[in-house]
Amino acid sequence: MGNSNRYGANMTEMNDTSDMATRRKRLLYRSNYRGFKEADMILGGFAKAYIDTMSDREVLVFEDLLGAKDHDIYGWIMGTLAVPANFDTPLLERLRAFNPTIK
Repeated sequence: MGNSNRYGANMTEMNDTSDMATRRKRLLYRSNYRGFKEADMILGGFAKAYIDTMSDREVLVFEDLLGAKDHDIYGWIMGTLAVPANFDTPLLERLRAFNPTIK
C-alpha cells in the first residue's frame, strides 16, 4: 500500500497537515501566555487574527520569533531595539502594523 492509507490519502501529507495544525494550536497558546502583558496582548491578538491564514512558512517564522525573549520582541515591535537580521521578516512587519483590540 506504500504511503497511502485505505482512503487513498498520502500519509506524509496527512502527517504534515496534522503537524502544522498542532503547531498552530501551540503557537496560539504560546502567544497568549508569554508572562509579559503587553506581549500577550500584541502577540496573542495577532495570532488569534492571523494564525489560521498564515502559510506553513509563516507559521515556522512565527514559531522562531516566539523563541526570542519577550522584551526583545516587544522592543522590535515598538521600534526601540534594533531587529537582528534573522528576525527582520515580512511577518515581523505585519506584526508591527497590527493594532490589537483591547477588551
